[in-house]
Amino acid sequence: MGDRWQVEVDRSVCIGSAQCVHHAPDAFHLDTVRQSHPTTPETDATEQILEAAEGCPVEAIMITLLGSGEPVFPPEE
Repeated sequence: MGDRWQVEVDRSVCIGSAQCVHHAPDAFHLDTVRQSHPTTPETDATEQILEAAEGCPVEAIMITLLGSGEPVFPPEE
């Protein structure tokens, strides 16, 4: 993909389904109360991270282009 992303999880929305960990185990982890956290908030763009965001049942994962802040997921409507 070549881009760099800023990955954030809205923990007020996260329900701890662990779908992010399932899709991108190197990019996300759950804390002791089952809230998701990106392992590296500033990261290279990968298909696995995008799949994790798309697979989140409550869309708690936001991805933006590092530097410009342009939304990657969820896409602007």
